[in-house]
Amino acid sequence: MRRLLLAICFLCSTGLSAERPNIILIISDDQAWSDFGFLGNREVETPVIDRLASMGLRFDHGYVPSSVCRPSLVTMLTGLYPHQHGIWFNHPPPGFSRLTKSPEMTKARYDELRARAAGKIKSLPTLPRELGKLGYRSLQTGKYWEGHFSNAGFTEGMTLAEPSNAKNGNKTLESGAVVAHGNGDAGLAIGRETMEPIWKFIDESLGQEKPFFVWYAPFLPHTPHDSPERFFDLYRDKPKVKPHEIPYYAAISQFDETVGQIIDFVEDREIERETVFVFVTDNGFRPHPEKPNQYTKHSKRSPFEEGIRTPILIRWTGQIQPERINRMVSSIDLMPTLLKLAGTPVPDGLPGLDLLDEIPEGRAVFGEIYPGDATTLDRPEKDLAYRWVVHRNYKLIMPHGKNPWNGYVDKPVVFDIDNDGEDRPFPVDEDTRYLVEKLNAWWNPAVVR
Repeated sequence: MRRLLLAICFLCSTGLSAERPNIILIISDDQAWSDFGFLGNREVETPVIDRLASMGLRFDHGYVPSSVCRPSLVTMLTGLYPHQHGIWFNHPPPGFSRLTKSPEMTKARYDELRARAAGKIKSLPTLPRELGKLGYRSLQTGKYWEGHFSNAGFTEGMTLAEPSNAKNGNKTLESGAVVAHGNGDAGLAIGRETMEPIWKFIDESLGQEKPFFVWYAPFLPHTPHDSPERFFDLYRDKPKVKPHEIPYYAAISQFDETVGQIIDFVEDREIERETVFVFVTDNGFRPHPEKPNQYTKHSKRSPFEEGIRTPILIRWTGQIQPERINRMVSSIDLMPTLLKLAGTPVPDGLPGLDLLDEIPEGRAVFGEIYPGDATTLDRPEKDLAYRWVVHRNYKLIMPHGKNPWNGYVDKPVVFDIDNDGEDRPFPVDEDTRYLVEKLNAWWNPAVVR
């Protein structure tokens, strides 16, 4: 617990509480892991997040277990893998893409299935629910699929899961962005149209002298990439930025600016030494060069690095020293890390590690990939497209089932990601067979318990 002990010693010397820091979890929505200035992208403008990376713990080799938003977000809320928390999909059966093609599926029936899926989180320990036991107030904003904000244990929130008249449940924000009902509804205005709910919540928490947790998961840089023109102007004269990248980069810079607004607000209130900032992305995204608002097959929804890799940043001003840590970490680590920071026991059975402790050098990280539409609510193995594991410089991708996403990889392949990236796949051999054993020891869907 070396890093945490440094923090506690500092707090004791200043009279601050070491047990109840405020927590702000910042989640980028659809952004490739390398599209940050601090990770070497010389074209994208991310000055705020670059500064955040320089002020605390910086994990460049972070991963999310699933490269689609809903299961990835629930992992952050629960500390569990998708096959454990039971939300491995975006949409319940028959799936959003097949909904209008299923005449027997009435809106009432689909709403029932959607409510059943959203209700799963009610029975799970979650980050806001566990923090609430310590007296934390918690605010949900932005991306969140699990029905009413209270389902996940938030005390306040923007997402109310109000029914829509349209069969497919679409809603339109004031900005004109059309969003699918179920992924945040009114909460998706945060960052794109307003920041006021966050300002009000923080001030109310300070007035009540209570620690707070903010879930900031704006619909950015997610499509539609319709940022104000001043963000487009940042890239129009950059010769190395391709035309199809400009809208995506503009949305990244818009997101970066909103992160700066939150940090500025906390610093204006002079509570930065009592507030932990955490940054992560929900999954990757690479804009398609020929299809506007679409992504390449090696990014979102895929088992490749551009879909599953993310930086993870933790800033606690004055209490955690800046350090770049070259070890494998995962978004499953966020919940145990933050609960320990808050001074509460970690629920039994969580697979993650405390990121303030020493991370084993030879640690492996794991994940599972599914289509966005589910065919069942109870058997993740039926919808599984891939499992994957990364250990040291090797990465194994294991395809499963007859799934359209399996067109990317149709047999087990290994990559030497340190030396070749994902350009030169090779079959499992004597040197890499151990990866299959690690993957099956983590989760073997062929063994139904």
